[in-house]
Amino acid sequence: MANIKSAKKRIKVIATKTERNKAIKTKVKTYIKKVEAAVAAGDKAAADAALTACISEIDKAAAKGIFHKNTAARKVSRLSKAVNKIA
Repeated sequence: MANIKSAKKRIKVIATKTERNKAIKTKVKTYIKKVEAAVAAGDKAAADAALTACISEIDKAAAKGIFHKNTAARKVSRLSKAVNKIA
């Protein structure tokens, strides 16, 4: 356990940030699952709507530094490709 006051504060701050990051990652995963479910069902309209919402959440996560920009781009690309296949 840390003895120095600043180290104790860093532990608290890191715990807070970890919780925030975990919540946002979970939210993104949920949106991705919704897109994949719509693709699996073959529902183009639902897939497009879910994809739009999903891209927004992925971009927000990348802007906050939770995902690297290339990781975010890769996720968006793969989802878009899957949705475009069901045309």
